[in-house]
Amino acid sequence: MPNTLISSIRGTIASKDNSTIDIDISNGITLSVISPLTTIEKTGNIGDPIKLLTSLQLRQDSVTLYGFASDEDRSAFETLINISGVGPKLAITILSILDARSLASAVETENTITIMQVPGVGKRTASRILLELKGKIDKIWNIPISIDESDDVFESLTSLGYSIIEAREAISKIPDYETLTVEDKLRISLQYLTTK
Repeated sequence: MPNTLISSIRGTIASKDNSTIDIDISNGITLSVISPLTTIEKTGNIGDPIKLLTSLQLRQDSVTLYGFASDEDRSAFETLINISGVGPKLAITILSILDARSLASAVETENTITIMQVPGVGKRTASRILLELKGKIDKIWNIPISIDESDDVFESLTSLGYSIIEAREAISKIPDYETLTVEDKLRISLQYLTTK
């Protein structure tokens, strides 16, 4: 369950980089929100309106607001930070590479290699994440787990040596995704990756 002291934030984008979005919430107040790259990529430009779901984390020496584009990603973050060895910084790094659905797929297929592609995640931590999350995702994150064709394409691309980010980007560029075969999707993805 999210920390509900501040459950969401709405305003306009004052500035942003690869890890932080500054949001002007009016009356001269701007809040700095740490977000995964997968969330930041979905936001607009400076001056555009924005709404993020948030998780307020209180530590002995800091108060930090984390922002997410979806409730799934926020739930994933709050689940991850309760795993031994995974703090907020590493959880944000994980969700910058794998959004909640991609992470759920990796957990369901017990794919430690995919999780180990996240900087700072070794085999021990990846195994602990799998152990802690296995069987809990559909209940905790409200993500229905199904292994579909997108997972096949994703697995094929990463097994060929492409990074998680490259595979995710290539799949997002496939037109008419639902009507194509797995082979067609893989061919289009490879064409995109070899020509970009």
